[in-house]
Amino acid sequence: MLNIKILGSGCANCKKLEALTQQAVDQLSIDAQITKVTEYADMLTYNIMSTPGLVINEKVVSSGRVPSTAEITTFLTNALMEV
Repeated sequence: MLNIKILGSGCANCKKLEALTQQAVDQLSIDAQITKVTEYADMLTYNIMSTPGLVINEKVVSSGRVPSTAEITTFLTNALMEV
C-alpha cells in the first residue's frame, strides 16, 4: 500500500491536488492511503518552500504547483516500482 500525503493549508490548489491524486489512484486501482497534512510544523519536516505538496512514501515528488493527473499517475507508478 502506498502512503500519500497532501501538504497544504486547505486552499483551492490543495483541494484540487487531493482530488486529482484520488482520481489517479482510482484509475490505477491501487491500494493507497491519502492523508492531508495541514499543520505548518508538520509540513516543515518535508522541506518544501510552497504548497501544495505531494509526498509518496515519505518522498516529496511535487511542491508549489498542481501536477496533472498524468504526472501524478507517473509518480504513483514509479513509487510502486520502488516498493
